[in-house]
Amino acid sequence: AASGGTALPGDLATAEGCRALARQALEAAGRVDVLVANAGVGYEGPFATMPAPALDEVIAVNLTAPLRLVHALLPAMVRRGSGHVVLVASVAGAVGVGGESVYSAAKGGLCVFADSLRHELRASGVSVSVVLPGVVDTPFFERRGAPYRRRVPRPVPAERVAEAVCRAVERRQREVFVPRWLRIPARLRGGAPALYHRMASRLA
Repeated sequence: AASGGTALPGDLATAEGCRALARQALEAAGRVDVLVANAGVGYEGPFATMPAPALDEVIAVNLTAPLRLVHALLPAMVRRGSGHVVLVASVAGAVGVGGESVYSAAKGGLCVFADSLRHELRASGVSVSVVLPGVVDTPFFERRGAPYRRRVPRPVPAERVAEAVCRAVERRQREVFVPRWLRIPARLRGGAPALYHRMASRLA
């Protein structure tokens, strides 16, 4: 809103909330050229003792809601032959993070969804980007009820992630890590998994 836009609050944990938000966006703007799915909630703790409502919420907001929003807004983009979908995932979706197994699973699902959707939209004129931030300096950790305690990666300003999203749209980039060096452990996991797991255990 501070930049001249219109804030449209919505409950992304429910199917009706996602549909309502998509309708409101279309009513307010007439059309949606760029969809940035950025909402997220977290949970830290062992999966074995994670409360069922928390599990449901993490999956609903981090994975199901983006899919619902894309499902609601993509058809019009395809009909126009233009548009851009940006899915804000997390480096946790590329490498997995201990104590955040469901969050990692949800964000990893977004990454694979982006790859699959990109194949489907290859000749449509609609682009798909996935942005994978590390730790972002926002109230995210306060809201989940557990502070960030790891030594690396260090938090980056939210503005840096916003700039990466804008750059992904302008350049039609498929995948963007923030900061960029985070692509190294992601690539290492696929190319040298034994070395990756040794390094990851030291940083946990």
